[in-house]
Amino acid sequence: MVKIRRFGQPQLPALLMLHGFLGSKDDWSILMPQLSQYFHCICIDLPGHGGNVDTLDSPGLHQAAELIVNKMHHMGYQQFHLLGYSLGGRIALHIANDFADSLLSITLESAHPGLQDAKQIAARAQSDNLWANKLQHLPLTDFLGLWYQQAVFRDLTEHQKQQLITLRQINDPLRLANCYLTTSLSLQQDCRNVLEKLSCPCHFIYGVDDKKFAQVATDWQATLADTSSSSANLQLHPLHAAGHNIHSLHPQLFTDTLLTLLCLDPIATLKE
Repeated sequence: MVKIRRFGQPQLPALLMLHGFLGSKDDWSILMPQLSQYFHCICIDLPGHGGNVDTLDSPGLHQAAELIVNKMHHMGYQQFHLLGYSLGGRIALHIANDFADSLLSITLESAHPGLQDAKQIAARAQSDNLWANKLQHLPLTDFLGLWYQQAVFRDLTEHQKQQLITLRQINDPLRLANCYLTTSLSLQQDCRNVLEKLSCPCHFIYGVDDKKFAQVATDWQATLADTSSSSANLQLHPLHAAGHNIHSLHPQLFTDTLLTLLCLDPIATLKE
């Protein structure tokens, strides 16, 4: 199976796009007709997802970051723009930590910078272990049905949930479980201050209807304002009438927002 898809002319600025848990490189396809006019878009399957059979040791976020950046460098891209959604955004933060010089910009969509409270970390570890057990022992369709009942997906209609369940069945449950456990939020370092290493623009896009990540974003920016002079590096972009997965449910809004943030000339300008 192909684990990388590329769109747009190779001479355009490279944009690496990392999907969320259970997703695949094809999750970004809906954005390509417009986005590929401005970027050479590189959509990659995360470890354990789609065509990517890589497995991770625990904890695996730094290892995932290294595997992905090595692929980019092998393709000849020493620097690139980076976009990550949810799990992809958490891996993106580890790329920023370990390969800061490779980034032209970083844009996070609904991504958690890491837990700080010991009780929250313990509770998350317990919860993730329960989900992993379900993933390993339930039929994948049953697991997916339970997964999309979570509050963070409340903006999805029943039809949209069923569409996602159908799409996600291509994955291998044991590979997914490996990725899920090794990249658990309970194992993630606190990445709030990672942005201090970066000289490039740092954006956080979230849906106003996603109360959890709206709070995560504003708390993160406030923490930076209290501890350093880097708060200006984290630019928040709340999008109204949107929830957790903006790029999938509101692709035009997401694309317009991203292009406005990165302010790149279109392909027509490049040809002049």
